[in-house]
Amino acid sequence: MSLHTSAIERLCLRDIPLSSYSTYGIGGAANYVALPETVEDLTALYQDCQTKGLPWYNFGMGSNILFPDHPERDRVFISLKRLTELRAENGKWFVSAGTPMSMLSLMGLSGGSDQLDFTFLLPGCLGAGIYMNAKYNHRQICDIIDTVYYIDLSSSSFIVQSIPAGECDFAYKQSIFQHHPWIIVGADLKIPVHSEEQIQYMSSLVPAWKERGSHPSSLPHFFSFFLGEVHALAGKGIEAPQSMLDIIKYRTSKKHFDYPSCGSVFKNNYDYGVAIGSLVEQLHLKGTEHGGAIISPHHGNMILNQNHAKASDIQYLMQVITEAIDRKFGFVPEPEIVIV
Repeated sequence: MSLHTSAIERLCLRDIPLSSYSTYGIGGAANYVALPETVEDLTALYQDCQTKGLPWYNFGMGSNILFPDHPERDRVFISLKRLTELRAENGKWFVSAGTPMSMLSLMGLSGGSDQLDFTFLLPGCLGAGIYMNAKYNHRQICDIIDTVYYIDLSSSSFIVQSIPAGECDFAYKQSIFQHHPWIIVGADLKIPVHSEEQIQYMSSLVPAWKERGSHPSSLPHFFSFFLGEVHALAGKGIEAPQSMLDIIKYRTSKKHFDYPSCGSVFKNNYDYGVAIGSLVEQLHLKGTEHGGAIISPHHGNMILNQNHAKASDIQYLMQVITEAIDRKFGFVPEPEIVIV
């Protein structure tokens, strides 16, 4: 290939269905889809898009996103799901943005720590987890972050900058990154390195994930990969703690991985004090169908793609829930899912 080949020509797949890059399994064909594996390739893409006047859209593993049925033809869709790296540096861990959050739970398990258990089976990547300060029960991603590395997309230099976690304005599903044109590329964790054996295990996990787990953006593949790794560690005498077993029991009982979905569709309203899923159940909306989509019979805050649903089907059921909650309970629920 010519040395003068542009980053878009070199790195972009053409006419690729975005449904392959979303756990919803929804999204029409995009003219350009890129999966850079290094920060250098990522910045080259930005520079090329800027030179050519092409808009871009950044996303991670596609686990919290609803792509359009008809994407803009000139938009470059950039997934960071291959930007996956874990490095032990100065006794702590650096983790790149495309690394699955669930991989952190295996880091903790292999290092004898329970601080990362809450990330087990969270289906997004670290960059998105930091962006929205992902949480499970009472633990949040901000609890484990030391420093975040990012690129300011408003600057044509696209250099990597850093910000301490204490300055990231973390709150319930909130962060400073939601208010600036910054793209997260990685973070230093507060979690110390445990042993050389842990380093070797995590180093082997990344290529295994890229080979067996990350494509397509399939929830059953995702679940199978991480459950398999837990069983493999148990075979080496490293047993999963009860907290991780409880997560498996909860998510399987709610059928989280049986159909394509993006998990919770709405953020809980803590001022109201009752979870959205419970409100939907009170409204007898569970099991409501439209097109190929259905409000989960098992979890009121999940809308499933049960039969080749379109983005419009999901949005229709979101509107049904929104209007019903507003009428009955007097507030408009805020979407957690990102609608492109």
